[in-house]
Amino acid sequence: MEIVEYSSKYNESIKDLLVELQEYIAKIDQEKYNILTDQYKEKYFEKTMSEVKKYEGKIFLAIESNKAIGLIVGVINNDEVSTYDFKAPKRGRITELIVSKECRANGVGKKLLNTMEQYFKKVGCKGILIDVFAYNKSAQKFYTKCGYFDRNIEMMKKL
Repeated sequence: MEIVEYSSKYNESIKDLLVELQEYIAKIDQEKYNILTDQYKEKYFEKTMSEVKKYEGKIFLAIESNKAIGLIVGVINNDEVSTYDFKAPKRGRITELIVSKECRANGVGKKLLNTMEQYFKKVGCKGILIDVFAYNKSAQKFYTKCGYFDRNIEMMKKL
């Protein structure tokens, strides 16, 4: 397994991984707000690629047997901020980290995460943000183990 920077020759594998993650998120979503539509595969891929291009982003892929078995997407959509009530350095944001279910628990996610962290350091980021779906306990455990911590918690009430 090797980690490589994005190449369009892996577009179909990337789309399949994005669909695999959305299927999982839809399955664990207790409110059933997350869904998978027929347009998801193409539309979400287009959205992801647009954000990467617009926000100094990168996509790194875990490749095995000439197929993407994992991916991480990172963007930098903020600069250093200093206002009357908030001061924060330039931060990267991980928008996606996916490892195909048959390849999990083999260090692929950790290698992808380390690669993105190195990219963010190289371009001057002092922190990394990531949103984790509350019902995705395995992802929360993984990120905590990698040194990430809760900063903001969004709460919800159904009416």
